[in-house]
Amino acid sequence: MLSKMDRRKFLTYVGCGCCGYVLNACSTAPITERRQLKIIPEAKLNAQAAAIFEKVKQKEKLSNDSKKLNEIKEIGKKMENSIAKYFDKEKLDDPTINFDWEYILIDNKKVRNAWCMPGGKIAVYTGMLDVTKNTNGLAAVMGHEVAHAVAKHSVERASRGTLLNVSTKIIDIASGGILSDINRTTGMDTVGLLSQLGIMNPFSRKQESEADYLGMIFSSLSGYDIRETVKIWERMKEFNKGKSQPEFMSTHPSADNRIKNINDWTNEIILDYPPIKI
Repeated sequence: MLSKMDRRKFLTYVGCGCCGYVLNACSTAPITERRQLKIIPEAKLNAQAAAIFEKVKQKEKLSNDSKKLNEIKEIGKKMENSIAKYFDKEKLDDPTINFDWEYILIDNKKVRNAWCMPGGKIAVYTGMLDVTKNTNGLAAVMGHEVAHAVAKHSVERASRGTLLNVSTKIIDIASGGILSDINRTTGMDTVGLLSQLGIMNPFSRKQESEADYLGMIFSSLSGYDIRETVKIWERMKEFNKGKSQPEFMSTHPSADNRIKNINDWTNEIILDYPPIKI
């Protein structure tokens, strides 16, 4: 729960989610208590993710750096245990109760990335290790990815995408096909583009900010030094210098905004979410 840190302070950074008119499908994100719309079954997405993850393991070249992979697994295990312990201590439902955690290291130095599929399937690319530099940096990145899974962001995105498609069709019918006429006149999916820029991209940026925030909490609960988090984004900004696109066109916040938010959150998270005893 966000009793120690003012929920309103967090929401001023990432906006207030609104479930709108599908009230029965509403829930809240863990800790931040941001309202969420979830109409896609989580179990279905988790099963699909597990199948895709197996294909990724077959297709990608996995690293033979057992030392680094073991470090990733150790960080992951600490986070698994700390998250479960935190929700138990707070007498809250554990959002990871049905997760089947798994970690892989993909051998690709050109890719500075990591990702987490629904249900706790995490991949780190060897190129990301040039950014993380150390254990605390790696924990910062993994905490962010773990947070996406814990907050059920994939379920939320799939639900919003489904609702957006249905709503667009209803509006098109009700308006006598005006939306379709716009697309035909412009020769492109203007409505889809505007929806992406005006609805889905800002929403994705909100999720990314939430994952930054929750990831720092999970890293801190697991005993890692979250002061390294801002250094990750400073290094990432340096790597991407001159290549970043305008924030309104991106699914991620700008590096500058991330750095500012992380700096604002760091001290309070250290104080409010100290390492948890397992």
